Amino acid sequence: MTSNAYKGSGVDIDAATRAVELMKAYVRSTFTSSVISDIGLFSGLFTIPELKKYKEPVFAGSTDGVGTKMMIAERMGKFDTIGQCLANHCVNDILTSGAKPLAFFDYTASLKLIPAEVADIVKGIATACREVDCALVGGETAEMPGVYRKGRHDLVGTIFGIVEREKVIDGSRIAEGDLLLGLPSSGLHTNGYSLVRKAIKTAGLKLNQYIEELGCTLGEELLRVHKCYFSQVYPLAQEFNLGGVAHITGGGLIDNIARLLPDSLCAKIDYDWPIPAIFKMVQEIENVSWPEMRKTFNLGVGMVLIVSYEESEQIREALGDDHWLIGEICLRKEGEDKVVFS
Repeated sequence: MTSNAYKGSGVDIDAATRAVELMKAYVRSTFTSSVISDIGLFSGLFTIPELKKYKEPVFAGSTDGVGTKMMIAERMGKFDTIGQCLANHCVNDILTSGAKPLAFFDYTASLKLIPAEVADIVKGIATACREVDCALVGGETAEMPGVYRKGRHDLVGTIFGIVEREKVIDGSRIAEGDLLLGLPSSGLHTNGYSLVRKAIKTAGLKLNQYIEELGCTLGEELLRVHKCYFSQVYPLAQEFNLGGVAHITGGGLIDNIARLLPDSLCAKIDYDWPIPAIFKMVQEIENVSWPEMRKTFNLGVGMVLIVSYEESEQIREALGDDHWLIGEICLRKEGEDKVVFS
């Protein structure tokens, strides 16, 4: 089959080539001294020179996507920040284990590949990778007619990191009396967007509409970049024995905290932080119960640290004003939920 025939079937190989050319500079800008391959090989190659510094290195990996937040980017025709959301999300996921990111891989698929859009997505990924000294060493673009609808994209990333085994954070140190510290989110981050889009439709809102409560247009609020917590949390993970770290994504405050706790313990949480206006808007428009809101959204808390009472004062001092004390770990009574709100 010739390239023209393939193009006639809905796949434009030349467009993929143009996209690669446009993104090369962004990808190379993330290359650390560990990267030993250039763009264009069938695999990305990198070394880990610092491996000898670890007594027992543990590799951490995670794959995630941006969900239907991508549909907001599509409707706005703005693709230069959605890649940041993807990479930051993945960095935060392995950060919960105390891991430092080393390498990132991305996957973008659509009905029809638009080189400029793909390049903007990769530009955002590269921006986020540079901020945490992580190399974007590989990726894939795919046109799949019959799978995706016109103007729709899928965006997925895989991250690879490293942590010293004795510094792995896995919840095993969590004990009665530990405190829960909440780190502010930048907004919705990358989950709950299907419900948000339903609320937009219900209320007849437009993405270019200025919303006084938000202080910006609705589209600007919905495309706020998913916050990266690496610079805040990784130094703490090196200095202190953090009991647990929860990235508040799909499943909201309830599921993401509960997954860290043994059956004998529960987290008792006080609502003592300002809930951003976007969450209140969705709750009011769709008349969503607060228990469901807690199970869907971060409600302004993007990451939760579970710390011992003994180390809490030093950790809170290191965090400064950029956190809230939101609860404590208690013994769990029979039949009691693992996460209890007051």
